Amino acid sequence: MRFPWRRGALAALVLVTSARAQQKPLELPDLIAEALRDNPDILAAQKRYEAARQRPRQQSSLPDPTLSMSYFSNGNPLPGAGLGAQPTSNIGFSFTQDFPYPGKLRLRGDISAKDADAELEQYRAVERSVVLRLTEAYYRFHHTFPAMEVLDRNHALLETLLRTVEARYGVGKANQQEAFRTQTQLTILETQRVQLENDRRTRQAEINSILNRPLDTELPAPPDHEPHDMVHSLEDLQTSARYTAPELRRDQKLVERSQLALNLAHKDSYPDYALTGGYYYMGGLPAGYEFRADVKLPLEFSRRRAEVSEQAQKIAEARHEYTAATTSINYRIEEAYLAAQTAYKLAVLYRETAIPQARLTLQSSLTAYQNGAIDFTSVFMNQIAVLEYEMGYHEQMLNHDLAVSQLEALTGLTLEH
Repeated sequence: MRFPWRRGALAALVLVTSARAQQKPLELPDLIAEALRDNPDILAAQKRYEAARQRPRQQSSLPDPTLSMSYFSNGNPLPGAGLGAQPTSNIGFSFTQDFPYPGKLRLRGDISAKDADAELEQYRAVERSVVLRLTEAYYRFHHTFPAMEVLDRNHALLETLLRTVEARYGVGKANQQEAFRTQTQLTILETQRVQLENDRRTRQAEINSILNRPLDTELPAPPDHEPHDMVHSLEDLQTSARYTAPELRRDQKLVERSQLALNLAHKDSYPDYALTGGYYYMGGLPAGYEFRADVKLPLEFSRRRAEVSEQAQKIAEARHEYTAATTSINYRIEEAYLAAQTAYKLAVLYRETAIPQARLTLQSSLTAYQNGAIDFTSVFMNQIAVLEYEMGYHEQMLNHDLAVSQLEALTGLTLEH
C-alpha cells in the first residue's frame, strides 16, 4: 500500500506557496526598520531614557525657597495687638533659601547625567536584543523554505524508486520488503514536512509578535542567499565590541557615576547653609528688617566616613562588573566567530563535494538497480545519504546565519551572511 501526500494538505500548500511567490520577498532590513519603530520593548526603553534625561536639571537646581509669615503681639494674642506702641509687636514675612555647599549641586546633576547616559546604552542594548531576536526568527523562518524543497525533491526521488520497485516486483525481481521500506521513508518525509510547517508557523508568529502585528499575519518567502566567509578577524570584532557594545558602554558610565558619587560623599563633609531675609511692619515705629545665616554642622564623622567607604566599594564593584562584562562579551564573540567559521566550512563541503558526489552516486545506482546490476539496499542508502547531506547543508547555512547574527548584535558591525 502506498502512502502519498495528503491531497488536501498538498493543495493548500500549493495555494499558500503561490500566494507567497506573488508577494514581495521578505527582506530583513525592512523588518528591522519596522521593529525599531513599533516594537513595544524598544518604545518602553526609549521612554525610560527620555525620562532619565529630565533628572539632571532637577538634581542640579536649588531647592524651592521658603516663605514665612508671622506676627508678634503684646497684650493679647490677636494679630496687631500692641502694634506701634510696643517695640516688640510686629507683622512681617521672610524668605529662606537653602544652599548646598558649592559643588554639590553640580555633582548631583553630573551623577544624574551619567544615569541618563547609562539608560541610553540600556536603550541601545534593548534595540540590539530585539533585532537579534528578530534576525534569528527570520533565518529560522527562511530555513524552512529550502528544507521543504529538499523534502519535495527527495519525495520525488523516492516516488521514482517506488515505481521501479513495483515494476521489478511485478516481474519477480524485487520483494515486498523493498516496497515497504520505500513507503516507510515516504511517510518519514511527510512527518518531517509537518514538523517544518509547524516551525514555519511558529517563526511567523514570533516575527509578527516582535513587530507588534497580529500573530496570524501571512509573511512572504524570504529571498535565497549564499553563505560568505568572515572578512573580519576575531581581533577586529572584539575591538569593535569594546567601543560599541551597549553593555560595556553602560558599565563604563556606571564606573564614572560611582566616581562622581564618591566625590559627592567627600563633599558631604562640608556644611550646607541657608540664608533668610525678612521685613517686619512695626506700626508707627520704624520698620524692622532681618538677615540670618544658618549653617548645618556635619559633626557625624563616623557616618561621613562610612558613606565615603561605601562609595569607594561601589567604584570597585562597578569596575569589576565592567571587567566581567568585557570578558563575557569577548568569549561570546569568539564562540560565535568559531561557530560561523565552522558552519561556513561545512556548508562549502556539503555544497561543493558531498552533495554532488552523493547525487551522482544515487543516479548511477538507480540506473544500475533498474538494470538489475545492484541490490535495492545500495540504492536506498544512497537516497538517504542525499537527503541527509542536503538537509545538513541547510542546517549549516542556518547555523552560519545565527552565528553571524550574534556577532552583529555583539559588535555593532554589519556582516555579510
